[in-house]
Amino acid sequence: MADDPYSLLGVPRTASQDDITRAFRKLAKELHPDVNPNNKAATERFKKVSAANELLSDADKRRRFDRGEIDAGGEPRRAYQPQGAPFGAGARRPAGAGGPDIGDHGFGDIFDSVFGSRSGMRGQTTFRGQDLRYTLDIDLLEAVTGAKKRVTLPDGGTLDLTVPEGVDDGQMLRLKGKGQAGMRGGEPGDALVEIKVRPDPVFKRLGDDLMTEIAIAIDEAVLGAKVEVPTATGRVQLSIPKGTSSGRVFRLKGKGVVNRGTGTTGDLLVTIAIVLPETIDDGLAYFLSEWRAKNAYDPRKKG
Repeated sequence: MADDPYSLLGVPRTASQDDITRAFRKLAKELHPDVNPNNKAATERFKKVSAANELLSDADKRRRFDRGEIDAGGEPRRAYQPQGAPFGAGARRPAGAGGPDIGDHGFGDIFDSVFGSRSGMRGQTTFRGQDLRYTLDIDLLEAVTGAKKRVTLPDGGTLDLTVPEGVDDGQMLRLKGKGQAGMRGGEPGDALVEIKVRPDPVFKRLGDDLMTEIAIAIDEAVLGAKVEVPTATGRVQLSIPKGTSSGRVFRLKGKGVVNRGTGTTGDLLVTIAIVLPETIDDGLAYFLSEWRAKNAYDPRKKG
C-alpha cells in the first residue's frame, strides 16, 4: 500500500493548497537526485513526495482520497466502506441461523461489494480490468516543455500519450481506460506510465528551477558584454556587467519549469565561468604583469 500523501509531505489533512505546495518545494530541493547523486534512499523518497504532491494538487483526486474512494496511489478501492462501518453493514441474519449474516440477496451481494457491480436479472457480476504499468524514458527538455510520445507495448502494440509540461522524474501518468479490458461488461483498467527523465548535457533541474553554466572570456568579465544563454525554449541575451567573477549566478525569471499544481513557473539560474584561452599570448601576459606591478589586489584576502 502506498504511503499516506499527507504524512509524506508533512502536512495535516486540513492543509491549504499553498501549504502543500510550499511543503513539496522544500522537500524537492532537499531530495532532488541532482542534489543527492548516488543516494538511492533520497531518490526513492523524492519519487514518493512527487507522487503525493501530484495527488493532493488535484482537487478532485484529493477529495476522492479523503473520502476513501481511491488509495494514495490513485487506485480505486475495490471494496470501499464508509469509515467506521462494518463490512456488510445493514445485512440481516436469518432467524435461528448461527452462520454469517448475508442479507436478502445471499452471497452474491458480498461478492458484488468486493469485485464489482451486478447487472442483469440473473445477478451477473462485472469485473473491472487490471491496470497495466509501463515506463517511458524522455529527455529533460521534453519533461520541461511537454511532448507527444508513443509507448511500445509488450504485445507489439503502441500507446500514444501526451507528456504534460513540468512532469518530473518518477511521476506517474494515468491513462483512463487504456489498461486490460474488463470482464462481463466491466470497465477497463488504466495504463500507468512512469516517467524516467534522462540527464541533460546543458541543464539540471532543481525543483521548479533549471540550472546551467555559461563560459565567458576574461575581457568580457572585465569590460562587460552581452552573451547568448540557452533556455528550455530558445536562446536569449544576458547582459554581463563589468567586473563579473566566476561563480556569480544570474536569475532569469520565468525561464524554468511549470509547476503543474500551482501553474507558476520557476527560474533559470545561470552560473558564470571565466575561461582563459589555451595559449596566453605575449601581449596579454605583458599587460597583466604591468597591471599586477601597479596594483596590490589579492582576491584571497578578506576586507
